[in-house]
Amino acid sequence: MSDRTLHPDTLALHAGYRSDPTTGAVAVPIYQTTSYQFRDSEHAENLFALKELGNIYTRIMNPTHDVLEQRVSALEGGVAALALGSGQAASTFAVLNLCQSGDNFVCSTAIYGGTWNLFANTLKLLGIECRFVDANDPENFRKATDAKTRCYYAETLPNPKLEVFPIADVAKVGREEGVPLIMDNTAAPMICRPLEHGAAIVLYSTTKYMGGHGTSIGGILVDGGNFDWEAQGDRFPLLNSPDPSYHGAVWTEAVKPLGPIAYILRARVILLRDFGSAMSPFNAFQFIQGIESLPVRMERHCSNAAKVAGFLASNRQVSKVIYPGHHTGEVRQRADTYLSNGYGALVGFELAGGKNAGQRFIDSLELLYHVANIGDARSLAIHPASTTHSQLSEEDQAKSGVTPGYVRLSIGLEHADDIIADIAQALDKA
Repeated sequence: MSDRTLHPDTLALHAGYRSDPTTGAVAVPIYQTTSYQFRDSEHAENLFALKELGNIYTRIMNPTHDVLEQRVSALEGGVAALALGSGQAASTFAVLNLCQSGDNFVCSTAIYGGTWNLFANTLKLLGIECRFVDANDPENFRKATDAKTRCYYAETLPNPKLEVFPIADVAKVGREEGVPLIMDNTAAPMICRPLEHGAAIVLYSTTKYMGGHGTSIGGILVDGGNFDWEAQGDRFPLLNSPDPSYHGAVWTEAVKPLGPIAYILRARVILLRDFGSAMSPFNAFQFIQGIESLPVRMERHCSNAAKVAGFLASNRQVSKVIYPGHHTGEVRQRADTYLSNGYGALVGFELAGGKNAGQRFIDSLELLYHVANIGDARSLAIHPASTTHSQLSEEDQAKSGVTPGYVRLSIGLEHADDIIADIAQALDKA
């Protein structure tokens, strides 16, 4: 049975693996090894020359990684994936695989604070310009595009604004301009498939919902196989020009016998080889375990979050609730268009008392954890202005949706009544 005929709930358990060919083990083995025995000299030479694909060194590939990559690729409807050491590595590789010094890319202002710093400051040091635009008008991406623009970047369910990104509209602009859309879908696994709406690349911090238990750090890139890099010619020199680090290989030509995997193959054999941001095999195993329960966990996450948002909306101490299911107008329409089976597990709210009230609320929580994470099975809370977005200027915080009194909740799997009771008592003390 083909993976493409199965429902996502089934793929989460079966895609990419049936049993271990040596032992018959049903659970995916942890291949805790650095290297692999070659059959003979010809086999080794073919692997290094990319005449055939296979295991060389765990910094580049590993059988446990391979199952994770196949499973996530199947869930997203992609052609191939690449496991990495963190979600931040995935964001970095997504852009560096297309951009070099002198290039630019266009990004929504509604993104995670750590990604903002990476794009605005660190990549700037490498000579790569990030042009931030307001995604509420998709044409802003076109206006910021020129001959040196290599990609568009956005988050499906950006935190902290939680305003669902107009994927299809921006993807359409990108296709017309010859520019691929890269989507960070970290906050919306199982409830959104960006490739179906025109995105070319999807990435995740697997640390979050895919793992689900707060035990492992990781990230993954998924190639949709739906963007014609070769047709754009000079737009993508890293894929269409001879690569001196691989004997002049032109990636769009080299992969033709293998399928439309030029983007993801270059990311593996150039960026991962050279930067070494490898995921550990044990962490890959942990993510595989998490993905097996991801469909049912997301249902509970979404259900609990909806109840918490409803409670907050009725509380007099809360001046504003930020939640996809409570937005109105076009923003709500986007949520209904792109999200299925729930509005996600993130809920934001603002306290009129500002920063001091937000911090008092955090310090008064007893059940919810105060941690810099989302997507855990446990409910989490944080005050972004003093933590995750504290390195941004006040102006940039405002652009990203962070106000002094903003609190972000990542709603977990506890009983909804217990979550709400803890929030209620903390609000009373704020």
